[in-house]
Amino acid sequence: MMDISIANAKKNYGFKNVLDGFALDVTSGEKIGLIGPNGCGKTTLFKLITKEEGLDSGSISIRKGANVRLLSQMPPVVDDECTVRDILTRDFKDVFEIEAHMKELEKQMAVADPNELERILDRYGKLQNRFMDLDGYTIDSKISELCNKFRIDENMLNRKFNTLSGGEKTIVNLASIMLSNPDILLLDEPTNNLDIDTLEWLESYLKSYTGTIILCSHDRYFLDKVVSKIVLIERGKSEIFFGNYSYYLEENERRTLAEFEQYKDQQKMIEAMKRKIKQLQEFGKLAYPGGESFFKRAASIQKRLDKIELLDKPETAKEIPLNFQMTDRSGKQVLMVRDFDLTVADKDLLDQVSFDVAFKDRTCLMGKNGSGKSTLIKYIMGLYENEQEDNHVKIGSNVSIGYIPQTITFEDDNATILDVARKSYYGSETHLRASLAKFMFNGENVFKRVGTLSGGEKVRLKLFELMQKNVNLLIMDEPTNHIDITTQEVLEEALKEYPGTILFISHDRYFINEIAGKILYIEDKGITEYLGNYDDYRDTKEKQLSLTKGRNR
Repeated sequence: MMDISIANAKKNYGFKNVLDGFALDVTSGEKIGLIGPNGCGKTTLFKLITKEEGLDSGSISIRKGANVRLLSQMPPVVDDECTVRDILTRDFKDVFEIEAHMKELEKQMAVADPNELERILDRYGKLQNRFMDLDGYTIDSKISELCNKFRIDENMLNRKFNTLSGGEKTIVNLASIMLSNPDILLLDEPTNNLDIDTLEWLESYLKSYTGTIILCSHDRYFLDKVVSKIVLIERGKSEIFFGNYSYYLEENERRTLAEFEQYKDQQKMIEAMKRKIKQLQEFGKLAYPGGESFFKRAASIQKRLDKIELLDKPETAKEIPLNFQMTDRSGKQVLMVRDFDLTVADKDLLDQVSFDVAFKDRTCLMGKNGSGKSTLIKYIMGLYENEQEDNHVKIGSNVSIGYIPQTITFEDDNATILDVARKSYYGSETHLRASLAKFMFNGENVFKRVGTLSGGEKVRLKLFELMQKNVNLLIMDEPTNHIDITTQEVLEEALKEYPGTILFISHDRYFINEIAGKILYIEDKGITEYLGNYDDYRDTKEKQLSLTKGRNR
């Protein structure tokens, strides 16, 4: 059964065609991942499917009667008094109003005279039929069942929605959507702000979901686990890959190489035809006045040449030439933590933890949201920036830190990209502009105010700054947040070549697999060390769990 059919869709925002001949057929039960660079039209496509916006031309057909629901990147703006329970029940206002009216009629029945009672019973019966049509008698049990699935307890139900973390808001919004039993589920960056435990739960939930899912995500590991079809949006058009993200990588490379070979073959043929035309025209001139046959043959070849449908040269992804320089290495011991306690606002985050980070280590700090990862990093940075000493936390000799925080800010939001870059760059204005262009800050873009930059643009500018500094310890807090997959992959390649030490926080399991050589997992106020990357960590945990179950039998 076809849920969605999109044909030759075009959408223009005045400066460019975001979608330009886009086509896609979605059958019931498919799980599809949308990928492409930021601004390619993924969110626009969702707005078109939900009819929030209309097409300029083309068509979108959605199965009649299909319930389409969208989980947006941004949580809804609600009143400060709005609770989680209010969010979960917001789609059932009509049902609750009918229920309240029925209860009021029940009170009236108890005191009504016989003549009035008949009228009340008639009204009550109609309301009850409507209440049953809306499944009113099962709503409470549905909410209870869903709360169990989504791990929403009674305490969370009574919390104010605006006090929740970003990840908690995502889960509550998704639970609210699922209460309406959608046939087609649209997910716009659903993994943002989720810790790894919640990500794994969400993956399991979506894999067992029987409806249709279209999701856009920069989380490649998540795409691998959930989707079975990839749609690449490029130059406003769609390219379909029948597999997960890993399959897409292999198949896309194969297709690109094949297209490039076809392009080269066509270019060779075109050049040969042009040479032949020129040669025949020369022969015609030399044979004058009897060279008409040469000119006719040349004209015939020109006609064939004019009819050739030219192939576009396959585009290769724009790469940011990250090349971290490090002329002064640190000592062997970069960071030493011994019997360290960490408390914030009377909340104990860490209790007597100890660990080391040595030269050239690639260490990832993992743990649930709120476990203290970012707070620990900020504490270390505070010691470094203020040149303080702590008996429990020591920064090694000759350590120079480059830091990418989770929320990137600059001293002056009104400063331009050029202003910020100029402070760390030693060279002429011409060379500076050329260097910024390599980071995709071209032409007039260098005059954009840094306060208006997107998350990805801020990451690129911060990376540019770090490139100019001689740092031997990179500390990064969720570095892949807000950057597209292409930039993530370029960053990974650069970090693999980085000759110094890396300490980073991430929920991006694909990124962790590529970079980490050691995991420090924060749990129950302690830190456990696991050698290897994320998959190694998962294997170790599963073996430990299996051993524990074996002992308990």
